[in-house]
Amino acid sequence: MALTYKKAGVDISKIKQSQMAIGKLISSTHKLQKKAKIAHGFGHYAGIVEIPGGKLLATHTDGVGTKVVIANMMKKYNTIGIDCVAMNVNDIICIGATPISFVDYIAANKNDVPIFKKIVEGLVKGAKKSAMPIVGGETAIMPDVIEGKGFAFDLAGMVVGLVEKKQMVLGNKIRAGDVIIGANSTGIHSNGYSLARKALLKKYSVKDKVKGVGTIGDALLKPTEIYTKPVLEMVEKCKINGLAHITGGSFTKLLRLKKIGYEIDSLPKIPPIMGLIAEQGVKSEEMYKTFNMGVGFCVVAPKDQATKIKSIFKKYKISSQEIGQIVSKKGVFVNSQKIA
Repeated sequence: MALTYKKAGVDISKIKQSQMAIGKLISSTHKLQKKAKIAHGFGHYAGIVEIPGGKLLATHTDGVGTKVVIANMMKKYNTIGIDCVAMNVNDIICIGATPISFVDYIAANKNDVPIFKKIVEGLVKGAKKSAMPIVGGETAIMPDVIEGKGFAFDLAGMVVGLVEKKQMVLGNKIRAGDVIIGANSTGIHSNGYSLARKALLKKYSVKDKVKGVGTIGDALLKPTEIYTKPVLEMVEKCKINGLAHITGGSFTKLLRLKKIGYEIDSLPKIPPIMGLIAEQGVKSEEMYKTFNMGVGFCVVAPKDQATKIKSIFKKYKISSQEIGQIVSKKGVFVNSQKIA
């Protein structure tokens, strides 16, 4: 029987139902503050409010999911903080905002100073790569909530960004004929780990070495790429119609930008760890709806901007390529197969 994200305990369609219900409730709060007018609310990559002086303030919060389980299994904690920063900044730049501050939240079942220091080392490394200060945080010790033998924890953060109206990118300007440029991922990043663990750990241990993959635990812990600097540079220098961080839901995320057609037909070679997951009985369609498949970030732009966009990614040592185009038929199509 084929493995799916749903069978691994994560039902994306049910999660979307929950998000819609939550969105309706929180929208009732949008007019509570006279000094902050909502410019864009629930449903995109960040919430945006207009503050005095005509500036737009963007906020976003995210965590690293069950990647923390792999960090615990490997007893390796110095990179998970990079992932936490990446999951936040890579989302907030999708609306053209510059990350200006970050706070973190670590919840654990017990106090362990050496581990906390390792986690924060990663947060600092991610913050430096994002050119963003960490201004505070919270460490909560909750043994009755965070359960596990030995040390167990969860990690999340929140980022604040600034954006000018003229630089705001919401996807509404996307047109048929635009190209989709995909920036390469460094691996699984921080999504799909419930399915990855279900697929891999029934056959392998995290310490096992596999040809082409290396040690499975190390491949799974490879830090999420941070795209902040190149993306903000191209927002300044290029005509950009849409930006998408490819995370949970993979390429279906593109529909957040605009309900139009996204045809993807020139993806890079998928990372070996994802090939290994597929070999364990995860069908192609499920892979392309769950994992980034080698592309961690997408830029949608007019075709004449493609060369400049790719050169900016190259400047920051990130490989990129044209992976597809915008078409008039609605949906997301990967190698002619509709996935959303």
